Amino acid sequence: MEQNIFQFIWFLLWGVLWVVYFMLDGFDFGVGMLLPFIAKNDTERRIMYNAVGPFWDGNEVWLITAGGATFAAFPTTYAVMFSSLYTPLLLILFALIVRGVAFEFRGKEESFLWKTVWDICLVVGSFVPSLLFGVAFANFFKGLPIDANGIMHGNTLTLLNPYGLIGGLLFVLMFVVHGAVWLCVKTNGDLQKRARKVAEVFWVLEVVLALVFLVASAFATDLWANYMKYKFLLIIPAIALVAYFAIPAFLIQGKNWYAWFSSCAAIVFTVAFGLAGLFPRLIPSSLNPEWSLTIYNSSSSPLTLKVMTVVALIFVPLVIAYQIWAYKLFSEKVRPAFLESEEAY
Repeated sequence: MEQNIFQFIWFLLWGVLWVVYFMLDGFDFGVGMLLPFIAKNDTERRIMYNAVGPFWDGNEVWLITAGGATFAAFPTTYAVMFSSLYTPLLLILFALIVRGVAFEFRGKEESFLWKTVWDICLVVGSFVPSLLFGVAFANFFKGLPIDANGIMHGNTLTLLNPYGLIGGLLFVLMFVVHGAVWLCVKTNGDLQKRARKVAEVFWVLEVVLALVFLVASAFATDLWANYMKYKFLLIIPAIALVAYFAIPAFLIQGKNWYAWFSSCAAIVFTVAFGLAGLFPRLIPSSLNPEWSLTIYNSSSSPLTLKVMTVVALIFVPLVIAYQIWAYKLFSEKVRPAFLESEEAY
């Protein structure tokens, strides 16, 4: 019984780490993907870089923590995940590396070609993880073709099924809107107006695809089974839909921070919809339900989970406090005058 409690706790923490990562790094990805479509000159491009500059590396801490938590709490799931999804995860890793280097290297030379190359790296390094994370998680929700030994029967192309692609495109649209709203928060003038227009246009596509994703989940997965069994869980997709429609409502009123928090909630509860539907599974097997990896057959020992819980109770609040401080410290809008400082990208 005690072990079950800790397994449940770590399923919740595992899910929280992933949704917080997508919520935070999502606007970084969105700004990166929008760079060539919103910025009209080098000054505006630099403003976009600096709109996410103080945050992007701290946001990725949540990705490292989510991966580490998977390894420590559910080692079998970690092993199957990283062996089955080796190619897409490697592509994500390379994209994140290139993206990080782009932030640091772009301003080292004044050459137009030099800056253009790194701008392209930022766009690609933002788009690839957005798409592949969505494809990967949609396939988790759908189930991977793994056997009793955790060996996947298929290849990378197996992941590019219709439901997986819907998930990938949904992540891209969620992050594009999230990034556009963040630019509304952090910028002024024409750049802000263009960002708001992009947010309003892509919001329509985002909502349509979110509804398609919810409907497709009823046919391609069994996620809705938990919602039919535990009716109180229906509050998760309900909050997600309310959050989606709150985004343009707040943008129209000029309440950009509220719009951004609504976008945060939309991302959190969209991903939470899938995770709640998975429980108690972590990676379902599409070949045989009995071969699925769950919190019960893939978790670490009770002692390991206890120690991890104590560590998490101490350090996770510290990380949250630090990030709140960082966001408050850099809450001002990015103005052209800031670009003259040594701290600017």
